Amino acid sequence: MYWHFAKKDVNDIARRGIALHKMIRLVTAGTINGGYLNFMGNEFGHPEWIDFPREGNGWSYKYARRQWNLVDNKDLCYHWLGDFDRRMLEVIKSQKNFQATPVTEIWHDEGDKVLCFMRGDLVFVFNFSPDRSYTDYGFLVPTGTYEVVLNTDAKEFGGNGFADDTMSHLTNYDPLYVQDHKEWLKLYIPARSAVVLRKL
Repeated sequence: MYWHFAKKDVNDIARRGIALHKMIRLVTAGTINGGYLNFMGNEFGHPEWIDFPREGNGWSYKYARRQWNLVDNKDLCYHWLGDFDRRMLEVIKSQKNFQATPVTEIWHDEGDKVLCFMRGDLVFVFNFSPDRSYTDYGFLVPTGTYEVVLNTDAKEFGGNGFADDTMSHLTNYDPLYVQDHKEWLKLYIPARSAVVLRKL
């Protein structure tokens, strides 16, 4: 994807693309058990196109290089994506032996376009719906308190900032799952967003 324009010029189409880009990166990084391969076109320094020196372009090197400086320009959307990637990698590295930690599916609903899974103490929640946000969407997780450690919709990453990430989330008691030591974690999940929580 290519967002070589200023943050002040972001429109709804660009915002949707940026939101999906962050979610795809997070679901990929959150479920891998090995290296994270970033395909050509997804890196931050990707120019408008790639065109290696050839007779047809006068042997020009103009589009034969990455422009890694774009992510450092705080006026461009690349900056949001760079900050998000750094934070995403910090969160993943914070889980000891992340690669060896099994992915445990908590919930998926194709109709709602919602996915939830755990890795160690991290809970990953995705709402891929393009237009439906959910209030008090419940997930059955180990009993306890959870804090938000990453939110794709945070304003610092170019999101809308619809959720309050400063509050702790306590699970809700359900007598049916006492023996399993599980309760309901209820969250507000805006459309086209993902959140990672850590069990305290």
